[in-house]
Amino acid sequence: MTPKVAPRAQSSEKSSMQHLSSSNSPRTGQRAAKDKHADYTSEGVQDHDIFLLPGSDFQLLTLLTAVAALVRLFRIYQPSSVVFDEVQYVCTSQFFRMPFGQSLIQTQSFGGFASKYIKGRFFMDVHPPLAKLLLTLAGYLAGFDGDFDFKDIGKDYLEPGVPYVAMRLLPAICGILTVPTMFLTLKGTGCRTTTAALGAGMIIFENGLLTQSRLILLDSPLMVFTAFTALAWTCFTNQHEQGPEKAFEPSWWFWLIATGLGLGTTASVKWVGLFTIAWVGSLTVLQLWVLLGDTRTVTPRIWFKHFLARVFSLIVIPITFYMAMFGIHFLCLVNPGDGDGFMSSEFQATLNSKSMQDVPVDVALGSRVSLRHHNTQGGYLHSHNHMYPTGSKQQQITLYPHKDENNMWLLENQTQPEGMDGPIVGSKAWDDLIPTLLQDGAVVKLYHITTDRRLHSHDVRPPVTEADWQNEVSAYGYEGFEGDANDLFRIEIIKSMSDGAAAKTRLRTIQTKFKLVHVMTGCVLFSHKVKLPDWGYEQQEVTCAKGGTLPNSVWYIEQNEHPMLGADAEKVNYRNPGFLGKFWELQKVMWTTNAGLVESHAWDSRPPSWPVLRRGINFWGKDHRQIYLIGNPIIWWASTAAIALYVAFKGLAVLRWQRGYHDYNTKTFKRFDYEIGTSVLGWAFHYFPFYLMQRQLFLHHYFPALYFAIIALCQTYDFMTSRISGLGIRERPIIGKAGAIIFISLSMAAFALYAPLAYGNPWTQDACNKVKLFDTWDWDCNTFHTELGQYAIASPNAGNAGQTGTPVVPLSQEDRAAEEENPILGQQAGDQKPLGEPHVTPQVAPEPSVLSREERIEYRDQDGNVLDEEQVAALEGKVSFKTRYETRTRVIDEKGNEIVNAPGAEGVAPPHPDVEGRNPETIGGGPEDDGREQPATVAVGDDVGKEKGVEQGKAKSGQPRPASEGNEATK
Repeated sequence: MTPKVAPRAQSSEKSSMQHLSSSNSPRTGQRAAKDKHADYTSEGVQDHDIFLLPGSDFQLLTLLTAVAALVRLFRIYQPSSVVFDEVQYVCTSQFFRMPFGQSLIQTQSFGGFASKYIKGRFFMDVHPPLAKLLLTLAGYLAGFDGDFDFKDIGKDYLEPGVPYVAMRLLPAICGILTVPTMFLTLKGTGCRTTTAALGAGMIIFENGLLTQSRLILLDSPLMVFTAFTALAWTCFTNQHEQGPEKAFEPSWWFWLIATGLGLGTTASVKWVGLFTIAWVGSLTVLQLWVLLGDTRTVTPRIWFKHFLARVFSLIVIPITFYMAMFGIHFLCLVNPGDGDGFMSSEFQATLNSKSMQDVPVDVALGSRVSLRHHNTQGGYLHSHNHMYPTGSKQQQITLYPHKDENNMWLLENQTQPEGMDGPIVGSKAWDDLIPTLLQDGAVVKLYHITTDRRLHSHDVRPPVTEADWQNEVSAYGYEGFEGDANDLFRIEIIKSMSDGAAAKTRLRTIQTKFKLVHVMTGCVLFSHKVKLPDWGYEQQEVTCAKGGTLPNSVWYIEQNEHPMLGADAEKVNYRNPGFLGKFWELQKVMWTTNAGLVESHAWDSRPPSWPVLRRGINFWGKDHRQIYLIGNPIIWWASTAAIALYVAFKGLAVLRWQRGYHDYNTKTFKRFDYEIGTSVLGWAFHYFPFYLMQRQLFLHHYFPALYFAIIALCQTYDFMTSRISGLGIRERPIIGKAGAIIFISLSMAAFALYAPLAYGNPWTQDACNKVKLFDTWDWDCNTFHTELGQYAIASPNAGNAGQTGTPVVPLSQEDRAAEEENPILGQQAGDQKPLGEPHVTPQVAPEPSVLSREERIEYRDQDGNVLDEEQVAALEGKVSFKTRYETRTRVIDEKGNEIVNAPGAEGVAPPHPDVEGRNPETIGGGPEDDGREQPATVAVGDDVGKEKGVEQGKAKSGQPRPASEGNEATK
């Protein structure tokens, strides 16, 4: 019904919408009703088969692809060293907080990922494996042997002969293919060739997409697979909207199955592909809903045929493809590696050399056992010859993720066994006795075999978790000391978690899950995701908790040996989880790890800033050049404006519909709403979910949404210039072509202005400052020379590039002042290394002619003073040294005179969060016998008195001294 409004006002309303709806009269509505199809065929839809495009379109497509190749491959060899996110992806140089609270450094990168794949070493990454497998294949075919670790930003590719250009070619090819995919997608929606070329041109000259596609990163494969999925779905939708005559035809099936493959590939690169699945899924539900309303041509049998075809193509095929990628992943990674600590014991047992021999199932007094924590993915109860610096200052107890002799404990009774001549002394008293199996409720002592101390707890707060309900757990005693009441723990079997009837009544290897209750205090042996500081090698804290949560208090025995349990004893081993078990476990670990990347980062940004291009990402800086990921502002802002325009249009259209206007009876109006709405929906699904994420986010996370925004922009332009009547543009095609040329010219100009940041090309400070529109665009213009002529003198030969620095982090004035006052503060300490294993980085040779190289080892104190050999010898064993990697370059002229204040490497930015994650390296700080930083000299309470009494009574006989006196007591 036409609303009752004043004639003049109604005329004004019609004028405002005349370019989309030619009339709102009942006569127009009747004419539209006559034109409406009797089945589910959509009005105004034509067959836009991209295989039937004219030859001129394919010629133009070839030209655009050639231009894309030129832009993407230009100087792809520079920089000739590892760049920012290449550490993340080429190297798996990623730090993650491990499930048992430890951080794990995975030194892979996509040379590292490639290296791990080539050598078969298991690693854990938060992203699915498809793109990494493709990059590995590219490196392998180019001759990469996996020996280069891609570990450090700035590490040179040339000297070790890494085929980095071949590996960069894969993302570059993906970036090139995105261009013809955009062209064909727009043609598939019915856009003119001019509009399709406009969209392809925007992809070519988008600076952010260019930057990502020139480096060894995952985003370029993600983009091309997302683009392919959008193309396939667009073509399938065109087939579907042509009605029953196209249903189940070969072209219909082809594009539907292609969409399913696209969804599988996209999700197999990054989980961002789940947003693409949500987009296709929502539109599939809409299609099925429309089919359900066609009672004339769609019978229930046909509807279910449509339904099952979509289930097979859009659910079964993507899931099968996704799981197949992990199948290949598992087939490649058959050996233990840096990432196996993330996984359960059952998972680890499937890896070569991690698999465990069958072990005796029954546990008895005198058994040598290793205990694993159940809840935090199986860290071992561990001790080593280092003391707590606070609290009791007794020997540390930790949770350690790897098999080690320091994980072995001997189970003792609370009293020594009786022999023919009285009690049998020593920890091996049960070796020759008939095994006494441990039952539920048994009270035992746990004797640490390598340090001759027993698991011990007392009413002292732990060094990290200083809570009243937590007690410290330590290793206490010495060889020959019988222990005390604080060494006693009671075994309490958790029947609901144990496997089998026997495991519920007595202690059995692997099968029995149990708690260890401290007899004197009632607290329970406990561990949680809390790391010890450097003095504890960043291993996981173990405490004794009063009322600790059940999952964190559960333990089980993995290794079990006893001299009296012979070869005929009943044996047990881990269950093989099979492919499905491993697959599902890895998905859960990936999800948990990904969600754990929540700390802020120097270059992160939040979703509200992405559509307006508020901030980029600094990738690399060296030799007065810089790579900074920033988008093309013309393309970026225009696409955002197109989204805003559609939202405004939709809001007005809904209001008019509610007021009774018949705008949707007009085919052009309806097609505008549906076609552009489909693209805007894709943008929304790839953008708004990031608002729900607490993890670190970066500008490159917006790229899939940007792709859909560009499609929406082009579709809007096409409607305005060729399909909407009343604007006067449709009748003058030259206007539409001129507008496209003007827009792409402006985009090319902006592209050229910011191209030095994408390519790492020479630039001047003045040119940089002129195009730096906002303070939030935080690249440093002072990095560049003042004149381009200075690069001809100072820049190194491309074929002999030196080591490249990491990206520059802007420093505050306070930081700069502090660094000038004490230069050593500006240096980053390397990983801890034991004394005697120094590492010096070879000097960088910026010029082809190297006069000399010098390697020197210096020892300095905490104030930066150089120590001589005598001072170092005097300190050895009393202090710990940290190794600092430092490269110094002396520039001399042809006469041998040193040039002072020669240009040097710039400051560095923190690595990408997916690279470093939340914590530093946990395991590799150095061998456990390096020595502790603070010697333990004081014990606590009664323990001190007991140890002093033992010392006084036995010192004269030459027996070992108590544990609290430090290392002397330990063998």
